[in-house]
Amino acid sequence: MRDVTGQGHFRGVTTVVAKLFNLVRPTRAYFGQKDAQQALVVQRMVIDLNFNVEIIVCPIVREEDGLALSSRNRNIPPEYRDRALALREALIRGRNLIHDGQYDAFQLTNAMQEMVLQDPEIELDYLDIVSPETLEEVERVDDLVLIAGAMKIGGVRLIDNILVGPDGPWSD
Repeated sequence: MRDVTGQGHFRGVTTVVAKLFNLVRPTRAYFGQKDAQQALVVQRMVIDLNFNVEIIVCPIVREEDGLALSSRNRNIPPEYRDRALALREALIRGRNLIHDGQYDAFQLTNAMQEMVLQDPEIELDYLDIVSPETLEEVERVDDLVLIAGAMKIGGVRLIDNILVGPDGPWSD
């Protein structure tokens, strides 16, 4: 999965989080799955720097319609609100295809991208199927994977992801 926030973004995040951990000395820290890449980077930093902190990744909180909850959502122009669900719908399509026995990541990604790109107003940043431990792209869904994406609509960048494998989970 690409660091689409710019090179060095996560270096800055880990520096700030490491300083905070050194000052506060927490026993636990909570990060949201919505920003899975950030949570994994912080988990790796905790291991590498021997912090005595348990990193707990919390499930994505969703609005009633399924859109991943974010302060950015209030910036979505009303005429784009329904269309902002395209990324979520593509992730669900990927999960459903896996449920039906499609494990080829290339074919899954193509099917999901087709859904999102039907709307010419959507700018797709990425839609990847990766290992949830390393964030490296996988060729086949043989185990649990993270399907993650980012897109812009109405000038607002949205991110979302789901965890799924050949045996589920089939809902979130």
